[in-house]
Amino acid sequence: RVFDLAQPYFAGMPHHPTHPPFLYGMVKKHGDLVSAGGISAAADAIALGCHVGTHIDALCHFSCGGKLFGGVKAQPSQSDTGGIKKYSVDTIAPFFRRGVLLDVATHLGGKALPTDFAITPGHLEAVAKAQRVKIEPGDVVLLRTGWARYWKDAGRYISGSRGVAVSGPGPEIAGARWLSECGVVAVGSVTVAFERLPDPEMPVHVHLLVESGIHIIEALNLQELARERIYEFVFVAAPLKIIGATGSPIRPLALV
Repeated sequence: RVFDLAQPYFAGMPHHPTHPPFLYGMVKKHGDLVSAGGISAAADAIALGCHVGTHIDALCHFSCGGKLFGGVKAQPSQSDTGGIKKYSVDTIAPFFRRGVLLDVATHLGGKALPTDFAITPGHLEAVAKAQRVKIEPGDVVLLRTGWARYWKDAGRYISGSRGVAVSGPGPEIAGARWLSECGVVAVGSVTVAFERLPDPEMPVHVHLLVESGIHIIEALNLQELARERIYEFVFVAAPLKIIGATGSPIRPLALV
């Protein structure tokens, strides 16, 4: 069985305000140009930020003290037109790994976690125990907060019930360290920024991307997996090969 873990793209879809929105338009409609035999073709165009929709963060997405993962200096390797040479998204190998879903929302008895909810190591351990799964080195771990249900309500999805800056549930630094200590290669969530927001220092992104070399996947749709109570699967995904890019849209799949 194949489960699609991606959210759909559409005009007006949610996006983090620091990234360009998704834009779509028809550039040629049927009937604009008709060739012999009555044949016509339609075409369209899109524009979007690399961190819009279901996407993956390359390790070069964040730096701390001017350095990327492994102590690599960010400044010498970046340019406006060439992107960032080191750890760019085109260097990420396709994923074909064991995936684990930790359904935090269901475990805590709700359809969706509150806006300011912080996922702790205790929560992660309790969910894993209840689901009878063990996180292994090399896994891709996906956290379900229930916020995928808000995807068609951009304001609610981005700002939560606060109606202000980007807000949402997710792990704080202790939860991020619990995940990194498990030896995972990537983590993901259904929210726009994975970690609990607002937090201007983005400590979870810094810990995972810069300190640990762990990729972050955001804006997933884990609703169907949760309904089926599927907690272990083969995770398949690949970013676009955009040279120098800090992130890329992906179409992740769970194979069961």
